[in-house]
Amino acid sequence: MTRMTLGAPAPARLRVAIVDDHQLLLDGLSARLAKSRSGIDVAVTTTSWRGLLASEGFPTDIVVMDLNLEDDIPIGVKIRAISATGAKTIVISRHADTASIRGAIRAGAIAFVPKSESAAELLEAIRAAAVDRQRHSPVVQRALTDGATDVDPGLGRQEMRALVLYAAGRSIRQVADDMETTQETVKSYIKRARRKYLAVGIDLGSKLLLRRHAVRQGWITPE
Repeated sequence: MTRMTLGAPAPARLRVAIVDDHQLLLDGLSARLAKSRSGIDVAVTTTSWRGLLASEGFPTDIVVMDLNLEDDIPIGVKIRAISATGAKTIVISRHADTASIRGAIRAGAIAFVPKSESAAELLEAIRAAAVDRQRHSPVVQRALTDGATDVDPGLGRQEMRALVLYAAGRSIRQVADDMETTQETVKSYIKRARRKYLAVGIDLGSKLLLRRHAVRQGWITPE
């Protein structure tokens, strides 16, 4: 056990930035992580990548960042830029499919935490990252070690959303209504997503193939 001597400086607190396009999530995570006993200072909260770069509090020690910000900037580009400052990246996402998890880790993220996990799990991932150690929840560990094909098709956020909704059984019109866009736009999203998957060796050309893949990836549950 390390003993504190009289007049010794207090241990440095870990500075963390949180980037997510949902303000409610930002507020909740910031409040949870900033508790005095966590040893964490939430130095930056922002809803955009550009907001992070423009913040006076950046760079930080750790950046907790949503995988699918609406900016069309690849996650790998962001992680490399963060790494160049000496910071580490923890990716969070509501999508916990194998491709998303493996893609983020391969791009350089030190950890991936699904948004279905607790704030305590994220806190442990941050503490592990601070000592340059990876911590994976059971869900993430399975994705990294099972026999799934190690591919990242590089889908955009809207492409991913359209594909998941369509795989779940919604019609093109219903997907368009859910996404508040046109049917032609939805068709374009799905076509591009299928083309990207085909480029990495996964054929989702039929509704049956798409549904089977969606079940394997955990996007939908088997009936």
